[in-house]
Amino acid sequence: MRRDRLLELREVYRRELFESVLPFWLTHSLDHVNGGQFNSLDRDGSVFDTDKSMWLQGRALWMFAKLYNEVERCPDWLAAARHIYDFIMRCGFDSDGRMFFAVTAEGRPLRKRRYLFTETFAVIGLAEYARASGDKAALQRAIGTYRLVVDHLRNPGRLKPKVYPETRRAKAHNVSMIMLATTQELRLAAPPDPLYVEVVDEALDQILNHFLDEEAGAVFEVLGADGERLDTDDGRRITPGHTMESAAFVLTEAIARGDEALIPPALKMIDYSLARGWDDKYGGLLYFVDAEGKPPTRLEWDMKLWWPQAEALYALLLAYHVSGDDKYAKWFERMQDWTFAHFPDPEHGGWYGYLRRDGSISTPLKGGMWKGFFHTPRALWLCWRLLGEMLV
Repeated sequence: MRRDRLLELREVYRRELFESVLPFWLTHSLDHVNGGQFNSLDRDGSVFDTDKSMWLQGRALWMFAKLYNEVERCPDWLAAARHIYDFIMRCGFDSDGRMFFAVTAEGRPLRKRRYLFTETFAVIGLAEYARASGDKAALQRAIGTYRLVVDHLRNPGRLKPKVYPETRRAKAHNVSMIMLATTQELRLAAPPDPLYVEVVDEALDQILNHFLDEEAGAVFEVLGADGERLDTDDGRRITPGHTMESAAFVLTEAIARGDEALIPPALKMIDYSLARGWDDKYGGLLYFVDAEGKPPTRLEWDMKLWWPQAEALYALLLAYHVSGDDKYAKWFERMQDWTFAHFPDPEHGGWYGYLRRDGSISTPLKGGMWKGFFHTPRALWLCWRLLGEMLV
């Protein structure tokens, strides 16, 4: 990319993050009565459901604290982080150290899930908040929760499985991906620990030597416990957005370790996502794809969601940065043109979340129990930061 284009792109990402997405959430999402953050926001920012997703509290805590730590020590950003942190500490944890998934506006528990993603998002939020505030208790809670997650994953009997393991034992790509990303973030705040190396090595092994299938040209979401393919709908499912996100985490680790051997397989993950996930008819990344072209059973398979496109933007820009291959620059431009033409709302700010296959709006909501202040601002910030590094 030419220097003038890099400058132009950096301004696009700066403006979209700091003049649209960030103000939308900072203005509309904070609950000044009960604490924490409302997640379900209509197009204009009005709250349409006061129940709160606890995993989105952790994600938003991370995002506000990260911007404070990495961009500018803005008092409003730190205040927002502290506001959410206090709510998490008061209402997020059950007596067993695990977390609730959903709570009422007041923080009363509604739902607790069998997976550990809420806990991992709390880990990154608490760790980043500790960096921002110097709060040692926040860091210790992050480390303790992380160790609890690792213990549960290494001892599967701690959690009741969704599928009878006597009938079928399986493992999921998203667990390895999240553990890689969570450990990468915790390392920034916590003292060195051999456990972090172990977890990252295990995650990389699973992603690159099990879920990445070069013969099939795919990254599978679910495999048998020993890495075998499953001839089921779940076993054939490919999620291009997850693969893009996972590839970016692998590339991040390649940079952190100075390990160039991690780069080629990560680039293959991106290539496979584009080959299988890009919609040649309408543009954008499909949500789910069946690896063998059989009928997808999830009815939202052909929708265009905000987070796969956001994750693809950063993965493609990072791929171009580490490889110098112009094909990734061209794909980045293509992905950006489609994404910025459909998701941002110039009237009210923020991004829509759910589009139909042709790019028309399925629902005008800007936030819900699954969409919060995370994927969009994270991708915008990461691209803005990386474009700055590319200009040096």
